[in-house]
Amino acid sequence: MNTVLFDLDGTLLPIDMAEFERIYAKELVITFKDIMPPEELGQIVWESTKALVENTEYKTNEEVFMEELSKRTNKDINIFKKKFDYFYDTNFSKLKEAVQDVEAMRKSVNILKQKGYTVAVATNPLFPIKAINYRITWAGFKPEDFIYISCFEKNHYCKPQLKYYEEVLKDLNKLPDECLMVGNDVEEDLIAKKLGLKTYLITNNILHRSKNEIITDYLGEYDDFYKFVKSLPKIN
Repeated sequence: MNTVLFDLDGTLLPIDMAEFERIYAKELVITFKDIMPPEELGQIVWESTKALVENTEYKTNEEVFMEELSKRTNKDINIFKKKFDYFYDTNFSKLKEAVQDVEAMRKSVNILKQKGYTVAVATNPLFPIKAINYRITWAGFKPEDFIYISCFEKNHYCKPQLKYYEEVLKDLNKLPDECLMVGNDVEEDLIAKKLGLKTYLITNNILHRSKNEIITDYLGEYDDFYKFVKSLPKIN
């Protein structure tokens, strides 16, 4: 194993997801209030995101999302693009209120890099790169700390599709047995094991939507992961 793929929200970025979603919805409504009622906006964004997650065609996630938005509204799609762009540069910052400060993850990434491991951000690419980069900085990192960051504009599939992980591995030029996927979402992150990746489940802020048995190579809290990283050998 020479590469560690990190989920972002709840993993690299310790966050209360319920609070994150509440603030996100509230601030999005404020941004769009001059062009769309809250109920209509919520329904359109939810339906478009659902279609995006289920998409299996080779289109960027941005293309799929905007096409779905266009189907569901008679407004100029460029208005939506500008509004979302404005939102991520302004009201989106309010989501920092849901972020927790956990030094263990920052130290873990630094140790991995010092030991010669490749580190990448394998976040569900539902957001544009600017929104992901903001969240990376909230976690105490710089985007350039990572060799790869999956995002809305670049990637063509979403978690929990295996095609998402296949694309990430292809982009990184890595084999499954070279990689460890670290995340807090049982369904979205541990599915990488089906491709042959090792998995580490972070149990802080765990997301487990089903009653299925949890199958993972490793699991533990943030501090446990830090100890795990310290125990890993250096890479020549």
